[in-house]
Amino acid sequence: MKRSRLLAFAVGLSTVAATAIFDSTVAFAAQPATYSIPSAPIYYRTVKIDGLDVFYREAGPVDGPVILLLHGFPSSSHMFRDLIPLLADKYRVIAPDYPGFGYSSQPSREVFNYTFDNLYGVIDKFTRAVGAEKFALYVQDYGSPIGLRFALNQPGRVTGLIVQNGNAYDVGLAPIWDPIKAYWAENTQERRDALRDFVKERTTVFQYSEGVPAERRNPDAWRYDQAGLDRPGNDEIQLDLFGDYRNNVKLYPAFQKSFRKHQFPTLVVWGKNDPIFTTQGAEAFKTDLPKAEVHLLDAGHFALETNAGEIAGYMREFLARTAKPLKM
Repeated sequence: MKRSRLLAFAVGLSTVAATAIFDSTVAFAAQPATYSIPSAPIYYRTVKIDGLDVFYREAGPVDGPVILLLHGFPSSSHMFRDLIPLLADKYRVIAPDYPGFGYSSQPSREVFNYTFDNLYGVIDKFTRAVGAEKFALYVQDYGSPIGLRFALNQPGRVTGLIVQNGNAYDVGLAPIWDPIKAYWAENTQERRDALRDFVKERTTVFQYSEGVPAERRNPDAWRYDQAGLDRPGNDEIQLDLFGDYRNNVKLYPAFQKSFRKHQFPTLVVWGKNDPIFTTQGAEAFKTDLPKAEVHLLDAGHFALETNAGEIAGYMREFLARTAKPLKM
């Protein structure tokens, strides 16, 4: 009898455990699929472009719709480390580092002219080298003027725009830009030297911290970026790009004309606590792209640091309508 009772008790426990496991599985399955983490490997590769090593991260099916992730200042493809796995089950996700950033070559200013036109030229050749003929563009900060040159010059290659704190309107420039605007107006060594605080550690920390709760600030991110800025000669490269950014602002009307003409499917996911680009800049996209989907997130300039899952959710819903993923 004791053995029978023990057996019955064990069976009962197994039934309860199985029910609990089933219930938890059902509860997990009820969560939006957009927040799951696919088990796709990430590859870390380098390709030669005009003698330069261009480092990039890649994941996802080689024949899947392409998402080109273009990073901001002072970051690199490292900023997409949390986002890539959330998209790579259905999409081919590619994130390069620009020359002078991340693990890509940092040629001297004497042999490479650090302008946004030239960075775009390298990334254009990069996309062809890796076989990315058409792609949805994810642009943030510097990634915006680089990526939007594709929309301007090669609109047929762009299947959609995902804009995350990447500006294309005058109203998007916050007051922090005033010293840089002064340098545009008066190209002197004094004005240039006044911008050196922008490449120092306290400013990098500020970019990651402003509008973000203290316990959500990952020091790995800004320490990684600052290590890049602290390389010999990188400060002068960044000051060159600060000066050349005025040519991006001059292109804003052309970018906007391209928006109106081509009506790219557009998703705007914007950290509303950004001290660099204003929420007015986010809303302005609807001026020329009235069907643009705009989401203001409780996040800072580097919104992926805290809201990667939320952004991936919006992206997957958006891409399901605008890019045809592989049948799984």
